Amino acid sequence: MSPADPTSDSTPFFSDDSEAEGPEEQGGAAVPREEEPPSGVSRVRALLTVFILCYINLLNYMDRFTVAGTRPSANQTSCLLAVFICSYMFLAPFFGYLGDRYNRKIIMSVGIAFWSLVTLASSYTPREVRHHFWLLLLTRGLVGVGEASYSTIAPTIIADLYVKGKRTNMLSIFYFAIPVGSGLGYIVGSQVGYIAQDWHWALRVTPALGLIAVILLLFVVQEPKRGAIEARPEHHLHRTSWLTDLQALSRNYSFVLSTLGFTAVAFVTGSLALWAPTFLLRAAIFTGVKAPCVDGHCSSSDSLIFGAITCVTGVLGVASGVQVSRQLRKKTARADPLVCAAGLLLSAPFLYLAIVFAESSTIATYVFIFLGETFLSMNWAIVADILLYVVVPTRRSTAEAFQIVIAHLLGDAGSPYLIGVVSDSLRRSDSFLWQFRSLQLSLLLCSFAAVVGGAFFLATALFIERDRDRAENYVSTDDEPIVVPSSGRSTRVPVSSVLI
Repeated sequence: MSPADPTSDSTPFFSDDSEAEGPEEQGGAAVPREEEPPSGVSRVRALLTVFILCYINLLNYMDRFTVAGTRPSANQTSCLLAVFICSYMFLAPFFGYLGDRYNRKIIMSVGIAFWSLVTLASSYTPREVRHHFWLLLLTRGLVGVGEASYSTIAPTIIADLYVKGKRTNMLSIFYFAIPVGSGLGYIVGSQVGYIAQDWHWALRVTPALGLIAVILLLFVVQEPKRGAIEARPEHHLHRTSWLTDLQALSRNYSFVLSTLGFTAVAFVTGSLALWAPTFLLRAAIFTGVKAPCVDGHCSSSDSLIFGAITCVTGVLGVASGVQVSRQLRKKTARADPLVCAAGLLLSAPFLYLAIVFAESSTIATYVFIFLGETFLSMNWAIVADILLYVVVPTRRSTAEAFQIVIAHLLGDAGSPYLIGVVSDSLRRSDSFLWQFRSLQLSLLLCSFAAVVGGAFFLATALFIERDRDRAENYVSTDDEPIVVPSSGRSTRVPVSSVLI
């Protein structure tokens, strides 16, 4: 292996070089084959890899929102989501560190297998949740371990398979899975639990599908050469220390500002994920369309409708965002952050109208939610693309990890709880009127967060050209420590001491 190969210092157990070597020789003669792509992965296998990663991403979000679809209670659901997201975001940097240094396929396979087994275990929590809620909290927290191992790594594999327009297209396919998986989670959680009259069965759908994903990962997906597809012959990337990576990311204004903008997206989606079905149910009760809730499955129809809207708007939003960005790139290099800003700023008034019209027209509410979520979904693939082209290949998993930490810490980890606290503080009585009105007023925070997020993306547009140019022409400086093997152990040394 060439010393310049960015994965050459991985240990043999984690290496996957055997899959990326040149033509095999049989009987002393080379077997004719088409020229190997720089990534070391054939075009067919690269496409299969993207579809498999998309399938796993769909399962990821489907599992995450299945609990919200079952709706054991608003307080329990918000607590379960908070525990999951906290374990997920705090472990993301650890897996980001591993993903930048070791075989990503193995890390993901182990993580998804663990996630599937823990999710299955959580479905056997005793029926009396009130007395065994701590057990459900524990298992959902462990689910975050498995999902963190996947979410921080998968986009970087796509980045090592494709560049420019093709990368954007593949990322859009990958991120279709987020809203679609979220919507399916609501549908599975509400309908499977309703049909079986037991919410435990809803948690048994994704584990079997997850084990299939592990088999596909191990036997179909091939680890691409890190950064090879976009590196010029004279441009060799060196792996730097973790602290050096963090310092570089903190000085990357496009990464920092787009992450803050994405945090606003997470804030809004997290709030809607938990509270939208409850809000729609309370609005129906307030307007007399539905009778007051008397059993645990009375809101299943609202979860079903909201899940269907989330699926459709996700596909439309991601696709339209990518297409608008592609057309706008012909006129300005700042197209991506401008489209993200427009998506958030346009979603804000529609979300506001959806919340206001809930007390007078259910149809108008669903229409405005549809439009608001469509514009909100325009960001998913574009934000990921921004990160991948303003961050050098050897720091991308770390960047993904810290974007996850910030977006969840300041976004959907706390936004459902914040909405609930504000709603409780505004409620003057336990009447149906104030249950609806207090939640209606608290959800207006979503429109405010969308406007703030739009401002962050507008600020990103000021730095995007400079940071992209820096990433594309990045060369390690002499005083930047890199990691090289020394007697079987990693040692940090200046670049100048290893250059000849």
